[in-house]
Amino acid sequence: MPHQLSPELRQLQEKVEKAARDAGLDFFTTIYEVLDFDEINMVASYTGFPVRYPHWKWGMEYERLSKSFEYGLSRIYELVINNNPCYAYLLDSNSFVDQKLVMCHVTAHNDFFKNNFAFQHSNRRMIDEMANHASRIRRYMDWYGVEKVEGFIDSVLSIDNLIDCHTPYIVPSSQKESDEDDEKGSGDAKIGRLKTNREYMDRFVNPEEFLEAQRVENQKKAQEQKKFPKEPTRDVMAFILMHAPLSRWQKDVLEMLKDEAHYFAPQAMTKIMNEGWASYWHSRLMTHNIMEPNDVIDFADRHASVMATSRTQLNPYKLGLELYRDIEERWNKGQFGLEYDQCDDMAAKASWDKKLGLGRQKIFDVRKIYNDVTFIDEFFTLEFCKRQGFFSYGYDRKKQEFLIDSLEFIKVKKKLLNSLTNLSHPLISIVDANFENRSELLLEHFFEGVELDPVYTKETLRNLFKLWTRPTHLLTTFEERPMMVSFDGENYKEKMLSRQL
Repeated sequence: MPHQLSPELRQLQEKVEKAARDAGLDFFTTIYEVLDFDEINMVASYTGFPVRYPHWKWGMEYERLSKSFEYGLSRIYELVINNNPCYAYLLDSNSFVDQKLVMCHVTAHNDFFKNNFAFQHSNRRMIDEMANHASRIRRYMDWYGVEKVEGFIDSVLSIDNLIDCHTPYIVPSSQKESDEDDEKGSGDAKIGRLKTNREYMDRFVNPEEFLEAQRVENQKKAQEQKKFPKEPTRDVMAFILMHAPLSRWQKDVLEMLKDEAHYFAPQAMTKIMNEGWASYWHSRLMTHNIMEPNDVIDFADRHASVMATSRTQLNPYKLGLELYRDIEERWNKGQFGLEYDQCDDMAAKASWDKKLGLGRQKIFDVRKIYNDVTFIDEFFTLEFCKRQGFFSYGYDRKKQEFLIDSLEFIKVKKKLLNSLTNLSHPLISIVDANFENRSELLLEHFFEGVELDPVYTKETLRNLFKLWTRPTHLLTTFEERPMMVSFDGENYKEKMLSRQL
């Protein structure tokens, strides 16, 4: 069973948090619980929450984590939840050095959750909300049956990445403005009045019957041209919730899962920044405040394992940490601004040091107002790329191995940014919910050089059909040609197009 911190760990928490506050970190109250490896795997399979709604995927994830731990492939040192108060879990088999590092790491995550703009709209009582979701879904399973509710959840989870993660930050235009636009568009401004130089002749040249006939014609044309939705919408989950023919309990379940998807979105938007920030501060707090001399070797070993890189996978801890350190050094030395950018003397730029000392304040500012895409776009420079030895890679099907694709800075940065855009998911929008005037759903994939997986595409269309109850279609690109994939409830159909609709 989970248990509270020992007096020794409690003292360590107080020491870590005092050092963090002295360094300028600002965080929620942290509540720690200590778990054994089986318990921490259970919590991790629930994505860090102690209670989730019943579903088979949690058991599958638990089995994966347990086997990974048993075979020595991975180990969970800590879990932390974006909540107020912030909940964090420690593994009871960790050494005391591990617990020191973990508490420093957790405290920095806590600071990031509280201060980064991406989390400002997130639910700070999500641990209670998750328990509420679990209770309501269990009640629906009692009423309607486990298989029926779980099957519906399966369909919804297949589109839980089809959200617009920027929705919470967008202020929608008022209904009044919309009404005014409609009024303006359907008024006399669009009526083709015949011109006359004499005002008294207007009622003879443009009789009321003529004007009324034009008004009726314009309204008819506007109705024919009216699209639903008016603009393509990327938040597929929200659109289905609003317009699909769902029962009350289905709408409630869908809304719960949509809220959970939006809750987790900021963590995906800031993975590199968040892990880099935590790594920066666990390194600094350990080496300056927390670590004892006899901890050096163990700390170096743990830190090196966290920073280890792979030929086939980006390490967000390493990239984020090095970027924060680079930013701090550049702003301490004044290596930024117009004067520095316009300097053509490479030797002068290499030794440039105005001793401004602005680095620490700069990384705190960056932590507050950036996400991964803007972070990489602005601070992943040519010099940083060369110094860190970054390259892009691809899978060679002939040799059946990953090979270096390019060392060019522009290609490396572009590939990195593309991998982060839209939470690393394909951009798909609903463009017509009344396709061919048959209430069928038409979606479009914004193709950026990466084709959709055919298996996932078909299964997603099948699940969308279950939710929409009408045929579903997807415009995409396959082998550099536009294609439409459709599902009518029984069969799939693929149609190559001469051009996009």
